[in-house]
Amino acid sequence: MATSLDPSDRAILRLLKLNARRSNADIAAEIGLSPSACHRRIRQLEAQGYIRGYTLVAGGRDETATVNVLVQVTLDRQTEDFLARFENAVRQCPEIRECFLMTGAVDYWLRVEADSVDAYERIHSEILSRMPGVTRINSSIAMRDALRPRRGKG
Repeated sequence: MATSLDPSDRAILRLLKLNARRSNADIAAEIGLSPSACHRRIRQLEAQGYIRGYTLVAGGRDETATVNVLVQVTLDRQTEDFLARFENAVRQCPEIRECFLMTGAVDYWLRVEADSVDAYERIHSEILSRMPGVTRINSSIAMRDALRPRRGKG
């Protein structure tokens, strides 16, 4: 990410975070740009790495719902080599949806999506515990996303 963001770029990112399917014309009108200028800026934000992709977040609990697990990982050492080896291993596991290098008591926070608690147990024992440098894993299973409306309750 080579350049700093101006107010229009920040507004584009804010609007796309709220709804990535919003039309280019809508975004342009809201922030006061022409559609072509807005489209160019979005492409630049993608090329510069500010936008790394677009993701669908499905709602509701049904037979296709996944289990979200927040995982704290502590490594044996915090050298660049250990961090790089761990991060490369994380990239090989598609169930790990987010990975944050942290300050404080743990080295990494991961968000893992699994089909079930049993599936997460397999990920824990066969993948996470075998990653390079891992000395401690602390897992918490999310009961629900408190920012999403609850269905069937009322």
